[in-house]
Amino acid sequence: MPKRRAVVVGAGIGGLTAAHALHRRGWHVTVCERAPELPATGAGIGLAPNALRALDAIGVDAARAARAAGSAIPATMGVRRSDGRWLTRVATADMAARYGTAPIAVPRPAFTAALAAALPPGAVRFGTAVTAVDDAAGRPTVRTAAGPDLPADLVVAADGIRSPLRRAYFPAHPGLHYIGETAWRTLVDAPDLGISDMSETWGRGERFGVTPLADGRFYLYATAVVPAGTRSADPRAELLERFGTWHDPIPALLDRVRRLDPAGVLQNDLHDLAAPLPTLHHGRIVWLGDAAHAMAPNLGQGGCQAIEDAAVLAHLLPAGEIADSTNSAEGAEGAEGADGADLIPAALAAYTAARRDRTDAVRVRARRVGRLGALRNPVAVAARDLAVLATPAPLALRGMDDLFNGFRLPA
Repeated sequence: MPKRRAVVVGAGIGGLTAAHALHRRGWHVTVCERAPELPATGAGIGLAPNALRALDAIGVDAARAARAAGSAIPATMGVRRSDGRWLTRVATADMAARYGTAPIAVPRPAFTAALAAALPPGAVRFGTAVTAVDDAAGRPTVRTAAGPDLPADLVVAADGIRSPLRRAYFPAHPGLHYIGETAWRTLVDAPDLGISDMSETWGRGERFGVTPLADGRFYLYATAVVPAGTRSADPRAELLERFGTWHDPIPALLDRVRRLDPAGVLQNDLHDLAAPLPTLHHGRIVWLGDAAHAMAPNLGQGGCQAIEDAAVLAHLLPAGEIADSTNSAEGAEGAEGADGADLIPAALAAYTAARRDRTDAVRVRARRVGRLGALRNPVAVAARDLAVLATPAPLALRGMDDLFNGFRLPA
């Protein structure tokens, strides 16, 4: 039985999740990734209840995959001051009771490797840079630097925060907005520290995050308000200088960072999309993840929203198997229903309707939360901390309902 063909541009979490979801729907899937391989080092990702629910919807046993990837469920989550005082704190057991599951923290490289391994052999083509997508004839053709061209019924643009396909098809869009902070991320081994809390500590224009993983490692991240492009000769030394006097266990963790190769500490300036895209699709090309709605990491929802995107997209598209190939002029085509209706563009329009407003609301909210964490004025910082401290933890948790309960598959 012939199959519809999808080409996914980018092998990040969004692209690989979309590829998995489409493969499960019976599509023939090819993933083009410009890098020679998946990254073996890097950072972590938190899979919030909404992302876990989306993964379940596409048949991914997220809990099993996360355990295999070295995940952990922290005992508590919260925000602290630089002196160590908790401003707000919630038990993950309470989150599980409210949302049906607790969030999971997982090393990003291991999770992407697990997603890639679930695809058929050869589905992911590394070292394959996409140079353009030509959809002038109605059905897209993906041009690659090394060739050959790839005809497709659908192109999924998951090509990241600086998406070349977004720039090509939305040339009037303002693009990215620098939110005023740079971020450092790394993974360190520290099984002897016995830390089970996931925390983010707020200072004055600086933040430090600690996420325990199941294998004794920790995902660490830090941010600081600096001009765009600011870099130090040694990121390890800069982290120690900025955060070395903060509360325990930050100094002990930074001692482990000091022993890393400098290349093991990633630094990126933080950007989000300056404005929402007018639409998330064009013809048979569809955008998801950072390519569609790049957002600041302050809510931990960038990857989670990409996973939601993938689940909704696969749900709305027709199945990959073409029952009646006579409806198609070529074997690689076949997007027409028995009544002659063009199913794929209609499904992509429904995807835009289902995802654009939700993802943009999360993008705006993440930017606002980041502004609170980035405050530097001492009076403003004191007022912020007092307001967070005065908010009961159950009330703060209820404030996440729209995020963690917001994933729905369209009817």
